[in-house]
Amino acid sequence: MSFKSFMEKFKEIEAEDFKVLLAIESGMKNYEYVPFEKIVEYSKLPIDKVEYRVNRVSRLRLVRSITSPYRGYCLNYIGYDFLALRFFVNSGFLEAVGGPLGVGKEADVYEALTPEGDVAALKFHRLGRISFRQTAKVRSYGKPKTFWLFRSKIAAEKEYEALKKLYSYGVSVPKPISQNRHAVLMGKIEGIRLIEFKHLKDPENVFLKILENVKLAYRKAGVIHADLSEYNVLLDEEERNIQIIDWPQYVTINHPNAQQILERDLKNISKFFKRKFNLEISFKDVLDFVVLGKPVKKVQIFLQ
Repeated sequence: MSFKSFMEKFKEIEAEDFKVLLAIESGMKNYEYVPFEKIVEYSKLPIDKVEYRVNRVSRLRLVRSITSPYRGYCLNYIGYDFLALRFFVNSGFLEAVGGPLGVGKEADVYEALTPEGDVAALKFHRLGRISFRQTAKVRSYGKPKTFWLFRSKIAAEKEYEALKKLYSYGVSVPKPISQNRHAVLMGKIEGIRLIEFKHLKDPENVFLKILENVKLAYRKAGVIHADLSEYNVLLDEEERNIQIIDWPQYVTINHPNAQQILERDLKNISKFFKRKFNLEISFKDVLDFVVLGKPVKKVQIFLQ
């Protein structure tokens, strides 16, 4: 679906449509497909109105349905998107949504505007685009049978929690504004992904900026990214500022595998700088700098 169609559809949704969507969402805690009778019960609408509304949200493709062994409905991602959007608008966090900033395997990100006129980013987590097995192996998003929508909700909660911790300690991350369901509203995402730079004027300085933020996250916020790479480090064209994004997989320093996860993050980013910008890096000094906070000189980290 195009972004234009997405927003046009959102504007069509009426108050009783939302009541039915909320009733289906509530029922999905107990049913994969919520029986029609339960939607009537949860929505507290007359049966004829529920009949009209479920047909309407079905035509708008906000739900999926079955007819056997019973008549039932469940939300799809668009229906879930609309419930989150409604929350942000009604709560005074969101004024407008612009075009897409990025579409990935596990999230869609849109430009947004707050009522104060500030540019923001609205991120919808969409787990399920990669296989369940692959996700379940590396993450702890609840019980194995949890629906993808609710697994995405947990991912959003986790990322928002991380951003609040990190932002409060001055780590260069987008400012957390609000979170609802599988969506996170955050401050402006600034910069270009590191992977997209063909060359850097001062790769050593950029690498050190990343290390400073990893150290700050580790030593002050007690947080490890757990998926750090050239795909989620942003850099402005002047190479003055970086921003680290995509934190739903974060772990704390109390995680039983914290050291191993931190080392993996640091090795990932070090290998990228070696491969792309031909930097020879002393991994031991990098690790000591982050973990122990030891002051180091460029000559220690960057081998000649």
